[in-house]
Amino acid sequence: MKTVVICIDRDNDLGEKAKVITPVVGRGANIAAAVSLATVDPEDSDTNTIFGGIRILDELRSLGVDAEIVSFAGDKNVGTISDKKIADQLDEFLENQKVESAIFVSDGAEDEMLLPIVQSRVKVDSVQRIIVMQSENLESTYYMIKHFLKDPKFLQTFFVPIGLALIIYALAMATNNPQWAIICTFFVVGFYMILRAYSLNDKLVIGWMNLKKSYHEHQLSAITTVASILLFVIGTITGAISVWNVSGMEITYYGLLLLTLFIKTSILWYAGALFTRQIGKIFDRIYAKKEYQDIIVEMLFALSGTLMIWSAVSYTLSMTYPETGYKFLVDYFVYSIVLAIIIALVGIYFSVDSRKLKTEEDEIEQPISKKEIKATKTARKETIIAVKDESDLKEKEEQKVEIEIKDEPEKEEKREGNIHSEPVKVKVGIRSKKD
Repeated sequence: MKTVVICIDRDNDLGEKAKVITPVVGRGANIAAAVSLATVDPEDSDTNTIFGGIRILDELRSLGVDAEIVSFAGDKNVGTISDKKIADQLDEFLENQKVESAIFVSDGAEDEMLLPIVQSRVKVDSVQRIIVMQSENLESTYYMIKHFLKDPKFLQTFFVPIGLALIIYALAMATNNPQWAIICTFFVVGFYMILRAYSLNDKLVIGWMNLKKSYHEHQLSAITTVASILLFVIGTITGAISVWNVSGMEITYYGLLLLTLFIKTSILWYAGALFTRQIGKIFDRIYAKKEYQDIIVEMLFALSGTLMIWSAVSYTLSMTYPETGYKFLVDYFVYSIVLAIIIALVGIYFSVDSRKLKTEEDEIEQPISKKEIKATKTARKETIIAVKDESDLKEKEEQKVEIEIKDEPEKEEKREGNIHSEPVKVKVGIRSKKD
């Protein structure tokens, strides 16, 4: 096909509501998909997007353009996950079809965020936005609020932080600790906003999917991942308890003390959580007969960094805040830094060694060129085969082979230009050692 009309459903309403599997290719299939979606949810704008794409397809075909329509859908978790699914579907479609250009059809700015992804794979000649004309009643404030309250994306974006703040405030008031209500509310809401800002929620979803996959495939990393999460939680609670115990002390630079104390108490637990998870990955790679040296290098560097941070905060607490009772001599601090550097050097050694091994394996696995294959075949034809007699196999001595070639009278000639074909007869005789 010369031109393809691309319709985008970023939040996968086709799959979630109409149970349609994408990509949907062809005019008839897209009409059926749009009707199915309109039957389930007549208010969904993706229905109009598909019908708008069909109208554009008919206009192109009326002009004699070789065109086709295809609809792609992402995921209900709009963001990294949905965009990756659409990109994978588009790549698979373009591998099987020879497309010169595309026309991008969407129902708004959200779907048009996929435009750079499409442009990186195929030339886009036009972008069409399908706008639904509504009556005055539908445009009223009441309808808009009612519609937004039913939209899961709107609820997750705005109502979740408000709900968390109200729950925390209610718990603080119920336990007669109103002073913690504002602190915990700001902390939880701020943490949620950071998750949304950096799309960490998508990474958490991907991590959860990988955990379920490793569990169904009976991998050890499923157990070690759960253990590492528990160690992380225990480390956080332990650090919070240590901070709580000194919160009543009157010390200058109080905030810096709490942060340093929390790091010193919890960092070893965090390192243990990381090592536990990595050990599970190592066992899985060993079972799958894959390379695992890179994980060992990561563990060595993590151990080196953990040792340096722990010794630094311990020495800081010992020298700056002796009221806490921590004692960490400068000699221990120097020894810790030296040991951390040695561990890092060992990690660098293993890293270089694993790279050399990988390079050698890549050289071995390089494909043989056509010239080498031809030379190999020629060498096989010119190889003289040594035949051994069965009676002399025990003595393991090589026998001589006589090859006698006799010409027979020419029976048939095939002339093509100046080329003559003469058949020959090969007689192979085996002379035993006794003879």
